[in-house]
Amino acid sequence: MSPVDTAIRSVHRAINSFRPMTMPMMTRAHYRRELVAWAFLPVLMGVVEGGMISVIAKNAFEGRVNNAWLNFAVAVLAGAPAFANITSFLWAALANGRDKVRFMVALKIATAVMILMIALLPLNAVGLVLLTLLVIGTRACWAGVVTIRSTVWRANYPRSARANMAGKLATIQAFVIAGTGWFVAEMMTLEENSFRIIYPAAAIIGTIGALVYRGLRVRGHRALLRAEKRDGSSLAMVNPWQLVRVLREDRDYRSFMVCMFIFGTGNMMITAPLVIMLRDVFEMSYRGGMLISGVIPIALMPLSIPIWSKLLDRMHVIRFRAIHSWTFVAAALVMLLAALLVEPILLWVAAVLKGFAFGGGVLAWNLGHHDFAPAHKASQYMGVHVTLTGLRGFLAPVLAVGLYELFNRVFYENAGSWVFAICLALNVIGAIGFMKMHRRMVARREKVDFGEDGPPIQPPAAG
Repeated sequence: MSPVDTAIRSVHRAINSFRPMTMPMMTRAHYRRELVAWAFLPVLMGVVEGGMISVIAKNAFEGRVNNAWLNFAVAVLAGAPAFANITSFLWAALANGRDKVRFMVALKIATAVMILMIALLPLNAVGLVLLTLLVIGTRACWAGVVTIRSTVWRANYPRSARANMAGKLATIQAFVIAGTGWFVAEMMTLEENSFRIIYPAAAIIGTIGALVYRGLRVRGHRALLRAEKRDGSSLAMVNPWQLVRVLREDRDYRSFMVCMFIFGTGNMMITAPLVIMLRDVFEMSYRGGMLISGVIPIALMPLSIPIWSKLLDRMHVIRFRAIHSWTFVAAALVMLLAALLVEPILLWVAAVLKGFAFGGGVLAWNLGHHDFAPAHKASQYMGVHVTLTGLRGFLAPVLAVGLYELFNRVFYENAGSWVFAICLALNVIGAIGFMKMHRRMVARREKVDFGEDGPPIQPPAAG
């Protein structure tokens, strides 16, 4: 068999792996509708993805607003996808006892409306402020979608198939977001005002996906809603201290979130100074900046997702993170070398490594909390997770840009590159934390690879 035939067969097998028949019988109808819906919906995120919208802002508003203010706006835009997650506890509360699918559809429509409004913004200081607010708004709505989707996935898919399903949907989303980003980069390179057409088109495509998703059914929906209402009222859940209670009662989850906070802060500090450096040091415009900061890492995610999903299906998320986190460490190390040596080739290598790491990260981020949470508290556990993600998303990019600017002013030109050393150090500390957690769980002789039914309702050892 020739190499060409082998490649064709491999592509054919990969495409066939997305067919509903590859999923368990009882999940096929749910999976089929989600597959179609998520082929449209990621376009909404593709035009406001942190690494790409920050490049657009840095280039489009350069020379039109104060450079220092622009750089901090870049920090906010880069962190917006994570920062907006701080609203997750509110979405978990508002969705408590309410129809999950209808609630998510409403959030998706709201996202589309705000993306449509971006097309109307002027390229001046007011436009930059409004752009920042609208991007935060779209990501806040999407945080609600992610939080509530967790409960839907828990109801519709058994744990043995959940990572496989999430991997397939994440692959579709990655290709759509990367394709959208590449298209926007090319169009903006050709004509800076093309965003006035691109963003309305994205809003329409996303709305189609929301309408498709509207027909999704949730297994045991009524029983789930009754359990949510019994567990606590919506008004009580609005109180963020309810999320603190989850951490207080579940020791393992609390330790996991501490490691995630340290590790994730290192990751989130990278994007904003990278975007600034791509323009100011490497003199890249829309095409180069968006390819390195967003398109390439996201496009390469699907290549690693099948590998990571098989690994995650076989083990607890703590053990998974103890292995997977070192791929982010490698990416951060190469990024540091690229910045210090001002070597463009290493930027592309770092983007590739980050794409490989993202493949496992997106799976563990969306599914990891299920290894701790009882079914009727899945949204609350996810709410804790995305809220803490939001907190570090607010702090990390602004801290990174502040340090980048400070190092450049106090020391020497391009001294800001050393901010990536701080990112690397945080990654290493977090990765070591995951390893210690796993060893501690093994020492306690706890079963870290749960079966079909997932974790026990009340985790041992106070959580």
